[in-house]
Amino acid sequence: MNSVANGRLLREAGFDDIYIQPAAGDSGGALGAALYAWHIVENRPRAAVLDRADLGEAWPDAASCLDSAGVGYRRLADSSLIDQVAAMLASGKVVAWFQGRFEWGPRSLGQRSILADPRKAEMRDHVNLAVKFREPFRPFAPSVVAERAKEYFNLPDAGHCYPARFMLYVIPVHGRQRPALGAVTHVDGTARPQVVHRECHPLFYTLLSRFEEYSGVPVLLNTSFNVQGEPIVASPSDALSTFQRSNLDALVLNDCLIDKQR
Repeated sequence: MNSVANGRLLREAGFDDIYIQPAAGDSGGALGAALYAWHIVENRPRAAVLDRADLGEAWPDAASCLDSAGVGYRRLADSSLIDQVAAMLASGKVVAWFQGRFEWGPRSLGQRSILADPRKAEMRDHVNLAVKFREPFRPFAPSVVAERAKEYFNLPDAGHCYPARFMLYVIPVHGRQRPALGAVTHVDGTARPQVVHRECHPLFYTLLSRFEEYSGVPVLLNTSFNVQGEPIVASPSDALSTFQRSNLDALVLNDCLIDKQR
């Protein structure tokens, strides 16, 4: 999980390929034990590659939580939802994004995320202080569509870099792009990007693409959906509680949009 060390491996170690799974800490021990039994004890061939982290529980009827809580919301088709959220983000609002199955591992990768405009450094301060309630120097990660990653980051073969799918590389931001990514570029000129592939995360990918139409960049600030001292939200009730206790502007629960200004 040491993304700085992983970035150095990518640049300096000379390996043809690097694979790091998304829960490569203590919680990955169960996976390692299962793989050992399957491949070594049972002598089964290696075939599948874990290329996504959304392996946890899904909540398809998230609207029932809102109904029980008496919270007003709008239920929107994907195209309308994407357009309205992209416009909110481009206008400077901070949006909590709860979609599909919970991610396995410590990174929020577009399933349980807080999203914001990555262009201005002031957004980093706002999200740290007013939304996450944490120290202002803490950095945020960018999410970027896979085909455009090399334009912004020193990641020439982004489609092949599995650790980048799981936000596990700290790598340089191209100097010419740093002014356009002020909220997600660290003081040393690096970032920890998540490379988003359409086939794995079609809705999140579409949101990034739509945001580019409003902002000019196919990148969003992406941080875990929680406040300091609490775990990442897992259920709709967790999400609603965090939303109500923070200065988030809007909450997306699957196809439901809650806007504090409405």
